[in-house]
Amino acid sequence: MELRRRDYHVERPLLNQEQLEELGRWGAATGTHQWRTWLQCSRARARALLFQHLPVLAWLPRYPVREWLLGDLLSGLSVAIMQLPQGLAYALLAGLPPVFGLYSSFYPVFIYFLFGTSRHISVGTFAVMSVMVGSVTESLAPDEAFLQASNSTVDEAARDATRVQLASTLSVLVGLFQVGLGLVHFGFVVTYLSEPLVRGYTTAASVQVFVSQLKYVFGLHLSSTSGPLSLIYTVVEVCRKLPQSVIGTVVTAVVAGVALVLVKLLNDKLQRHLPLPLPGELFTLIGATGISYGVDLKHRFGVDVVGHIPAGLAPPVAPSPQLFAELVGKAFTIAVVGFAIAISLGKIFALRHGYRVDSNQELVALGLSNLIGGIFQCFPVSCSMSRSLVQESTGGNTQVAGAVSSLFILIIIVKLGELFQDLPKAVLAATIIVNLKGMLKQFADICSLWKANRVDLLIWLVTFVSTILLNLDLGLAVAVVFSLLLLVVRTQLPHYSVLGQVPDTDIYRDVAEFSEAREVPGVKVFRSSATMCFANAELYSDALKQRCGVDVDHLISQKKKLLRKQELKLKRMQKKLQKQTAASMCTSASNVNTSDRDIESNNVEDSKAKASAEHKIEDTAAHGQEDGKGPNLLTLKALGLSQPGFHSLVLDLGALSYVDTVCLKSLKNIFRDFREIEVEVYMAACHTPVVAQLEAGQFFDASITKRHLFASVHDAVIFALQHPRSSQVSPVLVTKL
Repeated sequence: MELRRRDYHVERPLLNQEQLEELGRWGAATGTHQWRTWLQCSRARARALLFQHLPVLAWLPRYPVREWLLGDLLSGLSVAIMQLPQGLAYALLAGLPPVFGLYSSFYPVFIYFLFGTSRHISVGTFAVMSVMVGSVTESLAPDEAFLQASNSTVDEAARDATRVQLASTLSVLVGLFQVGLGLVHFGFVVTYLSEPLVRGYTTAASVQVFVSQLKYVFGLHLSSTSGPLSLIYTVVEVCRKLPQSVIGTVVTAVVAGVALVLVKLLNDKLQRHLPLPLPGELFTLIGATGISYGVDLKHRFGVDVVGHIPAGLAPPVAPSPQLFAELVGKAFTIAVVGFAIAISLGKIFALRHGYRVDSNQELVALGLSNLIGGIFQCFPVSCSMSRSLVQESTGGNTQVAGAVSSLFILIIIVKLGELFQDLPKAVLAATIIVNLKGMLKQFADICSLWKANRVDLLIWLVTFVSTILLNLDLGLAVAVVFSLLLLVVRTQLPHYSVLGQVPDTDIYRDVAEFSEAREVPGVKVFRSSATMCFANAELYSDALKQRCGVDVDHLISQKKKLLRKQELKLKRMQKKLQKQTAASMCTSASNVNTSDRDIESNNVEDSKAKASAEHKIEDTAAHGQEDGKGPNLLTLKALGLSQPGFHSLVLDLGALSYVDTVCLKSLKNIFRDFREIEVEVYMAACHTPVVAQLEAGQFFDASITKRHLFASVHDAVIFALQHPRSSQVSPVLVTKL
């Protein structure tokens, strides 16, 4: 779109900060004490708090049944059809019996329906969370710890019971962390997990998930490994044991995987014509279970199956406090990752559909889902991207869809779960691997970030590599520390520029980037792209002196040396004159005349000689001052030093968001140093909060007033051109020795 030339003319007086405050009638904003509202108690406040922490009471009474109910029912059914196979599969990924995946698909979903603020995310089992839980259960309860002495086989019942206790206790701890952080409004912590970091982390986690399922695809029994390089050890062990693969298991996994891929391709092809996507996972599970039962894959071909699935709900179990010390670090990591995934998806859908998601309440809702779920033997959950997209695309409008899906899962747990006991684990592994497609496609971020922002690419790569090599918990810690260090480095290395005026405008741009921008003669305009604080204040001062093209420190040093020499010269002359005066007075005193007239004459002569000597000393001192220490002649030119090519310096402080004590001292030093070399300094474009902080820090005084601070760069430049610094230096600004 081509812009037409439209001139506009504004006439206003040149404004410094003092005049701007007077014209705009500036006054400090009255602060509100948030803690006072916390202590207030009224019916309206109690109602607001209830609706805030139990959002279902706010939106459910206003639920438009005719418009939204049918869509939510169809959406809930579609999500439940996906939730069933994913719940069974992700429980396997967490190292637990499949039925606990069904539990984790029921309790947390219903709790989130009551407390959540996002209308479209699907809470429940998720691959990344499951693999993080699996790394905990397999490291603290490895197979080797449950070998039976009689036949060296693993006591699966004891192992599974221990792992279930670990996972449920871990879920309670995760919930406690999330609820606690939400109640203290700590939802902003997720802002330190940037999008490249989260995407790099989930990509690495998807690789971890893929590798963890290889033992089910090939029917191998691997030793439990955890900690740094555990992924590498697992891959090496899989490659070493490939000749021991069970052919029936491999064929089952390949056939199931191909069937799932074909159904997904068919869904993509017929997306416009189908009211609901074909439930490929459900068809595959039912078909595989029927074939396994009819052909007896377990006994005839050695294919490992799910096994016994108990009907009904498990009773609540209290967490084990003895495990808290071992799990607390991993629980915090899982809590942060789970919330980061949920809130990022929630904000995407909220932006798309025009509503607001409360990050703190989301943290509380997710925490309560994990806390109560852990009591009912669930493992930690978050939200699933694939299920959330299905919930949205099939007409879901509220979390009624989530409640419908949880009730459907409840029916399966109570009545239909035991029908899937002949389901091959290889089919569940194939389901997990095929559903990783979305996360594995994030490898394309490397190409896009290479073109868009290579610093973000560096964060992505460091996160990915550290997570692959150091495992999920240590990898996340390394990634967060690296991104924060990178943020500090980027703060310390901003872009410094000298600005020039774009012809016939009041706009100033970097002369190195805009070829038509011209520096204003006699005025140097300097800008930093980042705020100045203790971390980069010294770098700011160094860059300013370098970009101005003047060796300020050397010039000040030379000036002080010359002044010191002249002062020493003046002192020597004064001593010499004092000696001469004393000698002449002694000579006149030796000529003594006893007569009164002679005495009177001698007294007159003595007084004349004394006065003459004093006049000589004063003349000599005045002559010395004219040589270099007179206030009107102490210029760089008089001292024989080179002068800067500009008389005024304007600091564009528009990027300054706050000031600290180091920043205040640096600005004062800049004023002092440049005034020493006969350059007047002005500031421009400060935001009002920054001005208030300058006042609070006692920055303004007799030599630096608000008249040195202007509303815009152009105001400062015009003032500097109208008031060039005089060649005669004020005595106040002279270097004091």
